[in-house]
Amino acid sequence: MKVRAHVLVSGRVHGVFFRSETRDEASRRDVGGWVRNTSDERVEAIFEGEKEDVEALIEFCRSGPPAARVTEVEVQWEDYTGEFSGFRIRYGHRW
Repeated sequence: MKVRAHVLVSGRVHGVFFRSETRDEASRRDVGGWVRNTSDERVEAIFEGEKEDVEALIEFCRSGPPAARVTEVEVQWEDYTGEFSGFRIRYGHRW
């Protein structure tokens, strides 16, 4: 079953390769979407793909790369859209 998750990650998540590691994990699992830093020092992501793969990415976000210190992960499940052909890093604080 295909699903979509909107994820916000709080803690020490900027400057620790969180976005690039998330992109690599998503690519390994054939999950579409994007990841970006937010202006309030969090990381935001949209994941779309098979439920087990999206859940594995959410689990990755609970710890992140070795230098990260995650304090909270918020997940909002949304309707799957199929709009993504891959996964990318978004730069800047706007969509």
